[in-house]
Amino acid sequence: MKTIAISACLLGEKCRYDATDNKNALLIEQLQEDEIIPFCPEDDAFGSPRPTMDLVRTPHGDKAISNASGEDLSAPIQAYACAFFDAHPNIDLVIGKERSPSCGVCSAKLYDEEKHLLSSYEAGLMMKEAQKRHISCIDADKYKEIT
Repeated sequence: MKTIAISACLLGEKCRYDATDNKNALLIEQLQEDEIIPFCPEDDAFGSPRPTMDLVRTPHGDKAISNASGEDLSAPIQAYACAFFDAHPNIDLVIGKERSPSCGVCSAKLYDEEKHLLSSYEAGLMMKEAQKRHISCIDADKYKEIT
């Protein structure tokens, strides 16, 4: 049995920016023998629904920037990620929601400050923390390829 952290929206929690979910029944079925630990840094920090955000390259690093206000929302996401991984040191795998600026593993879009697309293959802020800790991570849409 593995200990797997997974984006809560994939489990059916209505924690997306628009207070909906991304429930993935097939993924849930594949993980039924494992210990599952859900996470959602954006819902924890900002609630649902909430304005969307983009991952933006700034002179101070990659930041989660609110599309509504232009505010840097990175600090609470990064604080959540650190606290989450500190509280769960024995995670074998993290499954993130693809394209999320927090939870995408290798599919988050990264923009420059003028909102020009730089890359569509970036890690979101929570996944960067997992990778920094050498925890294996994968986007949900790629999980079936490794099982």
